[in-house]
Amino acid sequence: MRPRALPCVLPMSQAPATPLSYKAAGVDIDAGDALVERIKPLAKKTLRDGVLAGIGGFGALFEVPRRYREPVLVSGTDGVGTKLRLAFEWAVHDTVGIDLVAMSVNDVLVQGAEPLFFLDYFACGKLDVDTAAAVVGGIAKGCELAGCALIGGETAEMPGMYPPGEYDLAGFCVGAVEKSSILTGQSVRAGDVVLGLASSGVHSNGFSLVRKCIERAAGRLPATLDGRPFRQAVMEPTRIYVKSVLAALRQHPIKALAHITGGGLLENIPRVLPDALAAHLVKGSWPQSELFAWLQRTAGINDAEMNRTFNHGIGMVAVIAPEAADAAAATLRAGGETVYRIGAIAERGAGQAVMVA
Repeated sequence: MRPRALPCVLPMSQAPATPLSYKAAGVDIDAGDALVERIKPLAKKTLRDGVLAGIGGFGALFEVPRRYREPVLVSGTDGVGTKLRLAFEWAVHDTVGIDLVAMSVNDVLVQGAEPLFFLDYFACGKLDVDTAAAVVGGIAKGCELAGCALIGGETAEMPGMYPPGEYDLAGFCVGAVEKSSILTGQSVRAGDVVLGLASSGVHSNGFSLVRKCIERAAGRLPATLDGRPFRQAVMEPTRIYVKSVLAALRQHPIKALAHITGGGLLENIPRVLPDALAAHLVKGSWPQSELFAWLQRTAGINDAEMNRTFNHGIGMVAVIAPEAADAAAATLRAGGETVYRIGAIAERGAGQAVMVA
């Protein structure tokens, strides 16, 4: 047994000159309350069927919509990565929340699932309400674009853990799909078509190299790329493909989807293919943007490294039978996507799982 601690009584001469408080220790409860009040109307805009109780309670409640007969829950979590370094340096806080949502909802989507709700985690050393509200405003916007509810989250103010002006983000999404409609990729066959959905830019992967390129080109950065100011082109948020792809899934027999994140085209497409098959992509079947051309030129890397580091202009890939490819592409375009036929599926043999030639 552990002995009981003896009471400690300080002599008056050793008593602290001023009392300590949580706020004096670096945690401002009032600022946290103010942030919650700023967040509530943003979260309200994302409400959808199924939300029973959202922000404000100890836990958020969500009822799976009754239209699902055999619902399977699909979950995903991610962050924004070192793109946040540029957000701090350039004071761009209103779009990284979209990145946060996109990285999780797009991952959930590739199982064929509809994102239902999202939770965020915002951690900082000292809470700046305006900055945090801008970030959460982006999260709410991302949830609107994805059709999911911002149902809860956590704001952690931790003095000494983060430098002034910096924060970290994590996001968590739960979606649902009919058990019979889960996309596994097992029905993919040689001869199927690979459709590529254009990315909005770098998205949220490869930013350690992006930042090195910016350092290398310091003092001679281009004023614009792809018709946008340089910083805007670099920080363009990750595209959210949910609504357009779900519409296509309802109408066309898409066999597999791949979200092109870390590892690029070369490592993400094989994740949804049977082991015996490979994707043969046609170089030049989609355009290289000025942004990616600048990155490749500045870094001095070859095409293979570009396709392994970045999405290189393709943020989502769909695999579908050739007779259904044109109709699916038309539906995706009607939903706002830019779609390219970028290759086909073939027997793998002794080659790589993805070849670009």
